[in-house]
Amino acid sequence: MQKSLRLSALAALLLIAGISCKKSATTSEEINAVTPSVINSIKEMGFTTSNIESTEGGYIVEGDIFISSSDLSRSMSGSILRVGQSEQYRTTNLVTGLPRVISILVATSLPASYASATDEAISRYNAQNLQLTFRRITSGTPTITIKDAPKSARYLASAGFPTSSGNPYNTVLVATRQIGTQPLNTVASILAHEIGHCIGFRHTDYMDRSYSCGGSTANEGASTVGAIQVPGTPAGPDPDSWMLACIGSGQNRPFNPNDKTALTYLY
Repeated sequence: MQKSLRLSALAALLLIAGISCKKSATTSEEINAVTPSVINSIKEMGFTTSNIESTEGGYIVEGDIFISSSDLSRSMSGSILRVGQSEQYRTTNLVTGLPRVISILVATSLPASYASATDEAISRYNAQNLQLTFRRITSGTPTITIKDAPKSARYLASAGFPTSSGNPYNTVLVATRQIGTQPLNTVASILAHEIGHCIGFRHTDYMDRSYSCGGSTANEGASTVGAIQVPGTPAGPDPDSWMLACIGSGQNRPFNPNDKTALTYLY
C-alpha cells in the first residue's frame, strides 16, 4: 500500500505494519529490481504482486512482509492455516523445537513506552499457554530484536517469517515517527501483530486486504501451497483478528476466539 493512502487515512485507519528497511542507495534498488521474473516468483509463493517494493536484500510485499532474494528461488511447499471465511493463514515455515522460549529485546534507542507495549504483547501470548513462551530481556542475545526503523521509513512496523530451520524471524522494525502518540494498547497490538509474522502468521484478510484497510479489493491470487481450515471456527467474517492488515487509530486488538484457536492449533 502506498504512503499516500496510509498517511491520508491515519486519523481513522493505521496500517498495522509497513515495509522493511529501504536503502537510499540507487545501486541496491537496481540489484533488486522488480523484474517480471521477480513478480512471477512472488506470485508463485502466494503473495500479492501489487505494489512490490525493492529493499535491501529482497522485496516488500503485502505492506509489511520482507521476502529475501534467496527465498524467490526456494521451492515452497506446505499448508496454509485458514480460519473460517476470514482466512487466517500461516506460512510454510513455522517455529520448531517446541516447547521453546522466545526472548525479545527492545532497543534502548526506542522510547521506554515500547518496552511497556512489548510486555503487554508478551502477556497476551503467554496467557494462551502455548508451547512458545515469550519473555523480554534487557541484555544478551535475543531471539527477536525490536528496534528503530530508518528515519526515512514510510511505514509503521515490519517483520518477516520463520526460517527454513525453524527459527522465528529475528527483527521487528518500528517507525516511531509514523506510530506517533498512539496509546499503549494500540502499540502493543501492532507489536503482537509483528511477532505473529515472526512466528509464522500471515494477515487474516490475506484474500482481500480491503476488508480492514478499505479501498479497492486486493486479492493476492491463487497460491500453490493449499489450505487447512481450523476446526471449530465460524464461517463468518472476523473483524477483530490481531492479524488483520490494518487497525484503527487508538484501537486495542487483543486475541479474539478465532485467534486463540489458530494459535493453539499451531503452537
